Amino acid sequence: MKLHQADKRLCAAFLKLLLLCFLFSCNENNQPRQITPSFYYWKSILNLTNFENQKLDSLKVKTIYLKFFDVDWDEAAMKPVPAAKLQTTSRNQLKGFSIIPTVFITNACIQKIDSSQVEKLAENIYSLILEIKQANNFDSIPEIQIDCDWTAASKDKYFQLLKNTKLKTPNTKLSCTIRLHQIKFPSKTGIPPVDRGLLMCYNMGNLKDPASKNSILETEELKKYIGNLSTYPLPLDVAFPLFDWKVLYRNNVYAGLIQGLPDAAFSSSFCSKTSNRYHVLKDTLLQGYNLRKGDMIRDEQSDIKEVLAAENEIAKHLKNTPLRVSLYHLDSVILSKYSTHELESIYNSLH
Repeated sequence: MKLHQADKRLCAAFLKLLLLCFLFSCNENNQPRQITPSFYYWKSILNLTNFENQKLDSLKVKTIYLKFFDVDWDEAAMKPVPAAKLQTTSRNQLKGFSIIPTVFITNACIQKIDSSQVEKLAENIYSLILEIKQANNFDSIPEIQIDCDWTAASKDKYFQLLKNTKLKTPNTKLSCTIRLHQIKFPSKTGIPPVDRGLLMCYNMGNLKDPASKNSILETEELKKYIGNLSTYPLPLDVAFPLFDWKVLYRNNVYAGLIQGLPDAAFSSSFCSKTSNRYHVLKDTLLQGYNLRKGDMIRDEQSDIKEVLAAENEIAKHLKNTPLRVSLYHLDSVILSKYSTHELESIYNSLH
């Protein structure tokens, strides 16, 4: 009898231990992610408005991906050259912020560069970053980011550029942007040799296809690309869009982007609207844009509901690690379309 009661007590204690282990495990797995909010600043002239500074303050953002310059291919010189170098209206505008210099390199440049030029390009990139940092009195740089939509054909030279850049910056983290197609097809496009990747959760649809609903952000399209996200070998940060644009088609063929024109500019006197599409009814010169009868213009927005829906899908697959959530990009006109609460919800949805 005593043995039987002892067995019961032992069994009860064991069950309690199992329950505690289970609860502890669940608590570990459900720990909220540590989120660092950040913004991209993608203009060539750094001149923050009071409104932009107020938004940064209210959102407690202290990290800025700041585009320092572009790199493109110069056909005449047969070499890569810098373009759109950052200019500032005054020093110390981002005093106290963590600045991440970002350099955009065209894939065409990577494709055309000779392998022998890659090391020199890395050296030139790092030198120009230091020059801009010192000229603007930016604080120490914790990270450098390279932005390039590389392909299977250009990956070898691009990855060599990243390796050479890393050698120039042994005490600085190196990150690079990663597009959705690079997540979906890692065996083709490879895994870049960097410390971290930043997944760009926008520009995912076919911009040039008139049948696309919204090439900036479409959650159903996003789902097609993120099946491998949980197994991607790099730690990933993420970026979501705030921008909008209008896509022009002529004779059902992509004819360019229309940017900076509000919906109010599209008067019913020269066009009609169905859903997010304008149909031009007569030839019109609209603030420098020549529109012709029969043109179709697709209005694409970064709708807050769509952004949050995309985040929900990303959260299902992303590893539970500290990450930086970035918004593209810091601009008064763009930010005025969103309340502070809406912007906070984007940052907080991935906790």
